[in-house]
Amino acid sequence: MAASRTRAQPDPILAGRVAAVLDAAGVGPGSRLCVALSGGVDSVVTLHQLAALRKERGFVLRAAHVDHGLQPAAGDWAAFCERLCAGLGVEIDVFPVTVRRDHPDGLEAAAREARHGALATLTVDWLVFGHHLDDQAETVLFRLLRGVGVRGAGAMAACEPGAPGRLRPLLEVRRGEILEYARAAALTWVEDHSNADRRHARNRLRHDVLPCVEAAFPQAAEMLARSALNFREADGLLDELAHQDARACGDGERFSLDALRALSAPRLRNLLRWRIRCTGAEAPARARLLEAVRQLRSTTTPSLHLPLGQVACCLHRGRVWIEAMPMRAHPRPVRWCGEEEIAWSDGRVLFERRRGEGLSAALLERGEVVVASRRGGLRMSDAPGRPRHSFKNLCQEAGVPPWWRDRLPVVYVDDEPVWIAGVGIAAAARCAPGERGVLPSWWRPGAPLRS
Repeated sequence: MAASRTRAQPDPILAGRVAAVLDAAGVGPGSRLCVALSGGVDSVVTLHQLAALRKERGFVLRAAHVDHGLQPAAGDWAAFCERLCAGLGVEIDVFPVTVRRDHPDGLEAAAREARHGALATLTVDWLVFGHHLDDQAETVLFRLLRGVGVRGAGAMAACEPGAPGRLRPLLEVRRGEILEYARAAALTWVEDHSNADRRHARNRLRHDVLPCVEAAFPQAAEMLARSALNFREADGLLDELAHQDARACGDGERFSLDALRALSAPRLRNLLRWRIRCTGAEAPARARLLEAVRQLRSTTTPSLHLPLGQVACCLHRGRVWIEAMPMRAHPRPVRWCGEEEIAWSDGRVLFERRRGEGLSAALLERGEVVVASRRGGLRMSDAPGRPRHSFKNLCQEAGVPPWWRDRLPVVYVDDEPVWIAGVGIAAAARCAPGERGVLPSWWRPGAPLRS
């Protein structure tokens, strides 16, 4: 644990920088802020600054400490954070987490994932982090060495709106300035000795690479941080371009294949990356995206389902869209007993009570109602006077993509199919005008089927 015995006045310039970030975020009376408090000097200074500003600005301040359990002193760090917050009159939540030792991206990534998962449970307006300019420089360099694009090279922002948003009030402050402030204010903090472990790539950059770079280029950290701002600006322009292309090629979510093919390959990739991020998924590896674009531009088949990590790029009958990858397991049959909805695959089957619309409620009440996948030999007539058609023909006529068909929920009454998601209701099972009805629908992320 480190501390300074000096009682000099803290640097008012630092307080002004913190206040400027709060102003940019619109933090005011009633805003709920939570500092991610590791106990290190950066987060301690961040908490100290905000505690001094909360009365003047009227925001609510709390802290959260995530105990990863990876260090022998982890329990002591949590206790230190609790004492610090008690002294400042700040409420604190301590989250013990279990970190995966077999994470494919290593222990650092596993700890970050566990930490973010814990912080995501908080009900606040802003999560506040102690990242500083040296962290930003390391992040930019680290990501560039991994071959990221413009968005990744943009690294961190001082203010990232969201639910909750993220604030980094010290992002333009050098670590040396933070240490000077902490000593001047006689603050105490904990030292995580794992930060000196050069087995971790970030630590090698911090202790070996950046000092060498700064010896040759004294303003290297500031220039890398400035580059991050330029990258973020360029990324914003790419998003604007993608938004324009999305409107020009379709309705923003589903696009005309012909219109996409008229775009240059880089613009098409940019549009797909943007649309993937809109779904909340991570952008795929460049090689996968290149292959998806190649197939979209060259295919002569009416349907494509191209996995891109968490999502897939889909083509069917001249329309292209992004949807979540389906669950692999086929759902088991579920008996319906009048519930408003039941879980199905990675979505839900909804049952809405209607008058003169949907399945005949009397028919459902007389028989055993089961929701299941299609069964062999399934045939159904979906319109009066029409013959019974095979499941495949019904799906083709309704425009249901081939990769959905094995996962479509089917409602059976006494083993007779009366509704197929995306296809419709059997003619003989429809309720009459004015009769009580039940209208089923299937909802799954990225693929609502309301028939």
